[in-house]
Amino acid sequence: MAALVVSKFGRIGRKQVTPILGVVGICKRHKSHTLTNYKRGTGGRSSFSGTVATVFGASGYLGGDIVNRLGKTGSQVIVPYRADPYEVQRLRLCGDLGQILFYPIHLQDEAAIKRCMKYSNVVINLIGREWETKNFKFDDVHVDGARLIAKCAREAGVEKLLHMSALNASENPQKIYLKKGSQFLASKARGEDAVREEFPDAIVFRPSDIFGGYDKFVTYYAKWWRRSGNRIPMWRKGMETIKQPVFRGDVATGIVNAIQDPDAVGKTFDIVGPHRYYLGDLVQFFYRCLRNDYAKISFMDPIFRAKVRWMTYAPATPIMTWEKIEREFITDMTMENPTLEDLGVKLTRIEDRAIFDLKPMRLYNYYEEKLGEFAPPSWPPVLA
Repeated sequence: MAALVVSKFGRIGRKQVTPILGVVGICKRHKSHTLTNYKRGTGGRSSFSGTVATVFGASGYLGGDIVNRLGKTGSQVIVPYRADPYEVQRLRLCGDLGQILFYPIHLQDEAAIKRCMKYSNVVINLIGREWETKNFKFDDVHVDGARLIAKCAREAGVEKLLHMSALNASENPQKIYLKKGSQFLASKARGEDAVREEFPDAIVFRPSDIFGGYDKFVTYYAKWWRRSGNRIPMWRKGMETIKQPVFRGDVATGIVNAIQDPDAVGKTFDIVGPHRYYLGDLVQFFYRCLRNDYAKISFMDPIFRAKVRWMTYAPATPIMTWEKIEREFITDMTMENPTLEDLGVKLTRIEDRAIFDLKPMRLYNYYEEKLGEFAPPSWPPVLA
């Protein structure tokens, strides 16, 4: 197989190398002879930073940003995938030629997982799911899968493992509608413990709701199926739920910074935005951005409850479930852990992004307005 190699003068040429995942691993990495010794170039995409990262879950909402940032610094990235290869092929453009590699895996296939990280010195686990299927329950993905990845990383001699959890992860989460509370958050908490058992020096990220273009927070509330006619049903009208959403680009930057920060090893980070808001105030702000004065926040009604029940079981890919509704109204609680600011990230306010992100769904979107015809929407009150 032809692959790119970098000479001591920073020039790029081709060389026949095997195996496929050992392209830049000129020799097998040992403790006394790491890949970082092979840094070449000025630091751009056509350089080699010394980082070979395996990114599990790269096809998800956050994965593309992380792979792109790694590729910009000249890192080689291995992208394991389970579904159709065309879902991850777009990531090939994130790095230089031969620097983004793909390998099919199954989350229960230990040999394939070890193969993906054989030459890596960094492993990032972004794998997660918001609903259960007959093949994968929450514990299968968030606990058993995370434990297997951490175990394989430790046995492969990986230097840094970064595990993505959730901010409100707890064995006994706050109960809103479900008798046992959110099993997603409970499994995430068990997953953190499993990763720590297998890889004690793992870096754990606990993000709050992530916003950005076509996300599952800002865009989620703008969709028709989250409304009941002209009403937006919410638990206690959203005025007893406090959220601290964080921007997708900030999370990706924080992950890359954590990889390069030696002091981040073994720590847990609370990944939150700069301000806290009542959820009801945020949703009202979203609808002001949409220029929709008709939709009003209301209490949960029987029609909306039936709608959630139908959408939970009817579609093959549910977009709204009681599990999602449960997590929606749990207040974001930090645990005095370090945050993105400790990693040198300048946080982005949701007010600066929401107007842009919601523009495709705005009422009368194709109306050519005059400059200053519409006043900018007033911002939501900030709690902290």
